Amino acid sequence: MPPRAGGPAIRGRGGGPSRGTSIPVGLTSGGHVTTVGVKRPSYGTGGRELNIFVNSFTTTIPEGVIHHYDVISPSEKTLPARLNMDIIKQLQLRIAPEIFTPRAVYDGRKNLFAIRELPFGEDHTQEFEVRLTEATEPSSRTAKSYKVRLTKVAEINPEVLQRFIRGEQSHDNAVLTAITALNVVIRMEPTMTYPFNVRSFFTSQETKDIGGGIQLWRGYFQSVRPGIGQMFINIDISTAMMYKSGSLISVCLEFMCGSNPQHPSMLYKQNLPERDILRLQRFVSGIRVLTEGQSGPAGRPPVPRVVKKLTRVSAKDDFFTTREGGRISVADYFRQALNRPLRFPDMICAEVGSGAKIPLELCTVPPGQIMKKQMPSDKTKDVLDFATKRPRDRLQSIQRGLGVLAYGQSEYVRQFGMRVDSTNPKHVRARVLQPPTLRYGPGSKQPTIVPNNGSWNMISKKFYKPTGPIKRWGMIVFETERRMDWDAINEVIAGLIKGCADVGIQMGSPSLVDYYNPQFNIQTNLTKFGTAIFQKALDRQPPQLLVAILPEGGNDIYTEVKFWGDVQKGVATQCMKSSKCRRAKPQYFANVILKINVKLGGINTVPDPSSVSALTDPHMPTIVMGADVIHPAPGAIGKPSFTSLVGNVDSDSAKYIAESRAQTSRQEMIADLYDMSKSILMNYGSYRHKVEKKAQGASMPKRIIFYRDGVSEGQFKQVLEQELPQLKRACQELQVDAKITVVVVGKRHHVRFFPQNERDADKSGNCPAGTVVDTEIAHPTEFDFYLQSHGGLLGTSRPAHYSVLYDENKFTPDALQSLSFALCHVYARSTRSVSIPAPVYYADIVCSRARNHFDPQEKWDFLSSDDAASSARGSAGLTDTLEKFQQAFKPLHSLQKVLMYFS
Repeated sequence: MPPRAGGPAIRGRGGGPSRGTSIPVGLTSGGHVTTVGVKRPSYGTGGRELNIFVNSFTTTIPEGVIHHYDVISPSEKTLPARLNMDIIKQLQLRIAPEIFTPRAVYDGRKNLFAIRELPFGEDHTQEFEVRLTEATEPSSRTAKSYKVRLTKVAEINPEVLQRFIRGEQSHDNAVLTAITALNVVIRMEPTMTYPFNVRSFFTSQETKDIGGGIQLWRGYFQSVRPGIGQMFINIDISTAMMYKSGSLISVCLEFMCGSNPQHPSMLYKQNLPERDILRLQRFVSGIRVLTEGQSGPAGRPPVPRVVKKLTRVSAKDDFFTTREGGRISVADYFRQALNRPLRFPDMICAEVGSGAKIPLELCTVPPGQIMKKQMPSDKTKDVLDFATKRPRDRLQSIQRGLGVLAYGQSEYVRQFGMRVDSTNPKHVRARVLQPPTLRYGPGSKQPTIVPNNGSWNMISKKFYKPTGPIKRWGMIVFETERRMDWDAINEVIAGLIKGCADVGIQMGSPSLVDYYNPQFNIQTNLTKFGTAIFQKALDRQPPQLLVAILPEGGNDIYTEVKFWGDVQKGVATQCMKSSKCRRAKPQYFANVILKINVKLGGINTVPDPSSVSALTDPHMPTIVMGADVIHPAPGAIGKPSFTSLVGNVDSDSAKYIAESRAQTSRQEMIADLYDMSKSILMNYGSYRHKVEKKAQGASMPKRIIFYRDGVSEGQFKQVLEQELPQLKRACQELQVDAKITVVVVGKRHHVRFFPQNERDADKSGNCPAGTVVDTEIAHPTEFDFYLQSHGGLLGTSRPAHYSVLYDENKFTPDALQSLSFALCHVYARSTRSVSIPAPVYYADIVCSRARNHFDPQEKWDFLSSDDAASSARGSAGLTDTLEKFQQAFKPLHSLQKVLMYFS
């Protein structure tokens, strides 16, 4: 993927151009093409053919040389991209239009590209002064000056892209920068007109008010992507949360009170506890506002000011010293300036970036402001409802977006000589792979089954390996007896016992059932409850399973239960919401039992050896690993990232165990992969020797398939340089002679598949499960493919993108594609194939569950940013915070380490 805005400029030797020279970049001599990942060995041929559309549109490559300039504002810190765009716009239109003809394109950060060389003389550099006028006080105008220095750093010959898509050129900095230049060209027009983030822009044509001071706007994503023999523009719809426009008071009230109308007096200082001020401050910090009395220069609108924080005193009680040396309250100052008193002098104020304090009643929120904060949890459903579109509707929306993008009318696209075929999405010949055969246990009416479009059912089937009899178990109820009476509880117990019997598990009556008040100490009550089961047991053994019934909104109770079971006591736990399990149908209990069986050591189903020989070859015992990293929420300072590694321990690649760690915030590479992989390998050897009775020398793997989730294309090299050596070192330490394959599984992309004919679509309108593409839109030189492995439910399915970085096993495309598809069918929690291989899906869950490794009684906060005091401690304070988190991260209980506690 080309670097995001602000990517490194290409420079000549020594970091910049020599005087009087221009630096041609790109054309490589010789025919040696290098790749970061594995070179594509061939194309897949398996499966039946299917004609589909892809949301990519072909584009030509400019013929002329593109001149690349580095943009520096020497006197300024990093400025917002929108302000930078405004500065360069004024520079080209007002300050030096004769130099910028035709106009150059700019990415809002460091890179400016021109289709002709700018007349800067022999030094190839020139400094300009741009004055932007903004209002800093009511009725006054001051001009702010910005110095901008442009320096030519490279000439890009677009021929490198022609060579690259033909497979004759390495994916080097010349190619990256050329792709960056084309992306800046196509994004220039919309970013000058609409609200935007890095690669999407948003219009007010389709909006939805979701309350809480937030609106949703429909937008369009666009990105230039290389294909095989062609360049494409990948276009998709996207969604942004926007601050609602209007008076800042109404936005604040809506955030605090939802749809219930409240009097503005709620924002009076005396009515706002400190925690509410902090909560409101987190919401409005960074919002741009216009203030009453503010005006811009002639012919231009006023420049909005950014809210930095909220005051802790009211406008009438907040005094400051004037330039003349007098003392005056904010309320009195504005009464004089506006020649009228404030309506709400008891209300708190907004402090803007310049330090000025503005009463909330004078602030208006202009439209089109992207809210770059974590989505409120109660808004998730609203966002999904707005963002979800069936494939046919999504493709139509994308094609409507082409009218908004208007490549043919863009002066920038035309001047750079790009011609975009916006009439038709790309037609691609895909293939639909044959699903694996799944095997169930003895006693099943149908011992094997072939999924149909990624789905199958458990009717008249027994688990492949049901867990042993569940004799010691209890049900602890954290719901009130009024909402969940004894009749309802007995129904749930009967449903569980019957569901277990249907799949081959013997489950006795519970040893203990009792109600507990969630307001009291939950862990103490759990221990008391578990001890009572232990004392009742004839064999004096701890409970095998604890089932907890939770009330609505019982997330905190869930965390307490998981910490007690997974970390403290090593007891399997299964939580159920009272609203879901009360009067539930047998299908609900069947889904719960899928989880319970693997938590207690059972195996639900395995792929039949005949359909996945690459996984089950007895001469090549294989371990499949999934690895992931998740990062703290936007704005959360000093919170750790969490890592996970999951791997199978059985010969059928169906039974998995997990390792998890806390590490440096936002560090993408897994720091402890050596220890984590060593632990997984040791457990694999132990299970195969002790449980599967393999000889000691034959119990270790001879093949490792390492699926890595969550890394961008720009980080592939780091995976090979930092993570692969740790995995190899773990193998060497344990004397494991295994051939390793490393595959990155990507979900954060915008490629979508659309069936050309309705008869080829499934019930949801999507392409069928198993649709794979490794031609045309794939990488020109590297081994990659797109695989949509799951049947559609809602909206448009997203295929996973597989990139093979390292392959000692020399897999053919057909072998790796069918193996990956098979692994999407062994996810224990459902009777549907999933979107990514099961070990990767598990790794994702284990990362999310990492918060359960902290004692919840210590009230850890992983979501919000630290307060100003802790933020002010700087990097040393952040190190202290990380160490605090790492020391508090409790390991799994030894009994849970060998079980699928995360299912």
